[in-house]
Amino acid sequence: MAAQTTDVRDTTTFLRVAIVLQTTALFFQAVTAGMLLSSSLGALLHDVGSRVMYGASMLYVLAAILAWRPGGGSPRPILHATGFLALASVQVILGIAHVPSLHVPLGILMFGLSLLALAQVAARRSGRSWVRVGTGA
Repeated sequence: MAAQTTDVRDTTTFLRVAIVLQTTALFFQAVTAGMLLSSSLGALLHDVGSRVMYGASMLYVLAAILAWRPGGGSPRPILHATGFLALASVQVILGIAHVPSLHVPLGILMFGLSLLALAQVAARRSGRSWVRVGTGA
């Protein structure tokens, strides 16, 4: 019986694509939030973008699970993706409730966290670690 192997590179590529999609959707949300102030089209685009962003957050969770499963590595990316999905859920609730005093800062935080996750996946791909923990320097 032949052993079936899974290419770990394919699952990390899916993870990278999911994080890029999520980060792009969050950037689109920032742009359309600015458009809300000047045109009625901005409201429609922001609404559609919120659905894409939420879907991208769910895709990120799926990609993190699939990237973890074949290699049996750390489940930490799954925790990050799940936490991000929770933040996205709060963001949607705050947007529907029209609470911009919390909605806007949370959106900025989410964009920063998504960029951080993207940088970590990119650093892992290149084999470099850009975060030095406990070096004493």
